[in-house]
Amino acid sequence: MYNHDQNFDKATDTPAVIRLNETVVNQIAAGEVIERPASVIKELIENSIDAGSTRIDIVTSCGGKTLMRVSDNGHGMNKDNLSLAIERHCTSKLTHDLMDIKSLGFRGEALPSVGSVSRLSITSRTRENDNAWKIKISGGKIITPTPAALSEGTVVEVTDLFYSTPARLKFLKSDRAETNAITDVFKRVALAFPNIRFSISGDDRSSLDYPATTQFDRLTQVLGKEFTQNAMKIDAGREGVSLQGFASVPTYHRGSALTQYFFVNGRPVKDKTLLGAVRGAYMDVLPKGKHPVLALFIDLDPHMVDVNVHPAKADVRFRDAGLIRGLIVGSLRQAIHSDGEDEGPLTSRAGAQAMMDAFKTGSQTNEPLARSFSGYQESFGNSHHPNSKAAKASKDWARPLDAMPQTYGSFNECQAGFDITDAPSGNVTVAVSETPTNDFPLGAARAQLHKNYIVSQTENGLVIIDQHAAHERIVYETLKSGMENGIPSQLLLVPEIIDMPEEDVNRLAGFIDDFQKLGLEIEPFGSGAMAVRATPALLGETNTQQLLRDLADEVAEWGSAEGLEAKLHHVAATMACHGSVRSGRILKPQEMDSLLRQMETTPNSGQCNHGRPTFIELDLKDIERLFGR
Repeated sequence: MYNHDQNFDKATDTPAVIRLNETVVNQIAAGEVIERPASVIKELIENSIDAGSTRIDIVTSCGGKTLMRVSDNGHGMNKDNLSLAIERHCTSKLTHDLMDIKSLGFRGEALPSVGSVSRLSITSRTRENDNAWKIKISGGKIITPTPAALSEGTVVEVTDLFYSTPARLKFLKSDRAETNAITDVFKRVALAFPNIRFSISGDDRSSLDYPATTQFDRLTQVLGKEFTQNAMKIDAGREGVSLQGFASVPTYHRGSALTQYFFVNGRPVKDKTLLGAVRGAYMDVLPKGKHPVLALFIDLDPHMVDVNVHPAKADVRFRDAGLIRGLIVGSLRQAIHSDGEDEGPLTSRAGAQAMMDAFKTGSQTNEPLARSFSGYQESFGNSHHPNSKAAKASKDWARPLDAMPQTYGSFNECQAGFDITDAPSGNVTVAVSETPTNDFPLGAARAQLHKNYIVSQTENGLVIIDQHAAHERIVYETLKSGMENGIPSQLLLVPEIIDMPEEDVNRLAGFIDDFQKLGLEIEPFGSGAMAVRATPALLGETNTQQLLRDLADEVAEWGSAEGLEAKLHHVAATMACHGSVRSGRILKPQEMDSLLRQMETTPNSGQCNHGRPTFIELDLKDIERLFGR
């Protein structure tokens, strides 16, 4: 079946092959190279770096849709080179060996692609020239270069992106989302080149300015001091491949992999091999759904990696992917093992900072950062691995609570009984309960084992309850039930100010009204901070900094505001985890019984929010069979 829009040969009435004009060719290329404003910023920054710049300044407006300006102090271009630079496949960075790539750009497609879908102007001056030259392109139409004023370097200005292909504008996200995407590109490139000063500003953002510095200080500038205080130094090599950088200790993690940065020969990349290697290295030491924060720099012979896989140059292919994966997994596991060695009580934070300071000043040491994993289990809460032997065994014994009343306890009832107590420490707490065992499906609490598991006696056996998982489900269901009418808030006496990356603040700001439905009242507090004015009363005391960080990661995973109800349930689940009684809490007998009674009136209480069983039931006959009775 022929497409009626095709070109036909009138003589034969068959489709005719024609040569596409240059503008259409460039627009087709732009579809691969220029996906969104952040793609333009990436290409222009790479050109500035390849030009030997020591300072790069960026200005954006409306998420880059109406304005993107990149200025640098590089070596610039003369009139003839300026005219060639806007033609496809014209570049100064590539030899005849396509595998011998030692620059960020090399395809010669970026500028003509940008010019075909926007209004583009380039002003440039070399140190040898008396004046600068300016060239303009509008929808692929070139205006002859004219003299201009500029001290040195290059200024590239892009306005009205996709004005010549308006259909593509519909695929762009909100201004805030596009601004965040530009910021992510900006930070990735800034991490790769700490010797260059970067700044970004505009009416759609607060300004960021990263002075030229050391690699360590740039990590602190971009990822924050909290990361560098909880980071392990990585320095390894194998068969001509060098791996350096920093990775967070297992107890410092995020809810998404957005804060994992990889660089290959200075090029920011997003590669499945590298992501998979990191998951493999941390798989036994991180809770499910959590990701480490890291910045890893891989240097190797250009012939060992293909960066020409895609026009956007974000994907790479390694000649020996197994070598790269093995190096990353081995290095990270070794660092985790060394970091987890017993170095005494957790007073090592200062020691770790001293180690970092020593590295920052250039001193060399092979000693691992001294940080014990004290409190490691506490940070994990109830994140048992679903494939563990205990979890597999429990599936045979777990019984859902059938025919439960679809009612909820009040907020006060849900939280009551879980205040911190001064009960004596120990692995076993004996509960003296007056509750009859035959009055309730989950029986009466008799003991608490290992500060986490409640043992309850029923009429026909016993039940073992995971206190954190069970209470997490109770809090989650109560949050869900309160969404329609609003959940009571607990006003803070003094608002808590939480420092956060600007992109996280922007993400949370878009959902302030929705968070308020869940009892969380927040608002932006200047640039790079959130003010928390109230928290859900149901949660009691909670770590608001970690809560906001996890919520920002949740929003980052969504990418948009579609399917809000389902996403609010994700938020409620995150809050429930923060507000649930923790593993390691010693409970009084009446507290344990209170938890059992709430489980009996809560839907889906047989599983926690993550799908793990909240209790295991052992029938008396099964127990007797185990003892051969």
